[in-house]
Amino acid sequence: MLAAGAATRYGAPKQRLLLPRVLAALDASAVDDVVVVTGAYDVETDARVVHCDDWERGPGASLRSGLVALSHKVTAAVVVLADGPGLDPRAVDRLIDAWRNGAGERLAATYDGVNRSHPVLLARSAWDEIPDEGARALAVTLIPCDDLREPGDVDTPEGWSYGDGES
Repeated sequence: MLAAGAATRYGAPKQRLLLPRVLAALDASAVDDVVVVTGAYDVETDARVVHCDDWERGPGASLRSGLVALSHKVTAAVVVLADGPGLDPRAVDRLIDAWRNGAGERLAATYDGVNRSHPVLLARSAWDEIPDEGARALAVTLIPCDDLREPGDVDTPEGWSYGDGES
């Protein structure tokens, strides 16, 4: 999970607020090992935390830090963002299943059939290709998740709305 940004538009360390929701979604998914990559701010969590000293270089630097922390036995990684508190664990599982069934080495969820979103799955063969822009700079195969809720992308306090009365 990428949680390294400065959250300047939010005005506070939003990852501290949003992290529990994203971790809960991952806990409900088939993901075996969670690594939270921090940078600008520390977070308190029971998950394994890796600090990225180069976080200001961009999400690719944070992603590379997280991938390096994974065991050599890991064959693919699911990438999620700490500011996507609406993450549906079924989207994570759908990408894992698609990868296991040969859909590709770089996968991304789509909720409208056109635009890529999160989660993203990267097979180990793609890990050396990560530019500073992050996985969004890589070509991916889109995996339909139209029937699921989007994870969201909270950039401002006003942008955090679930439709369930909680914000």
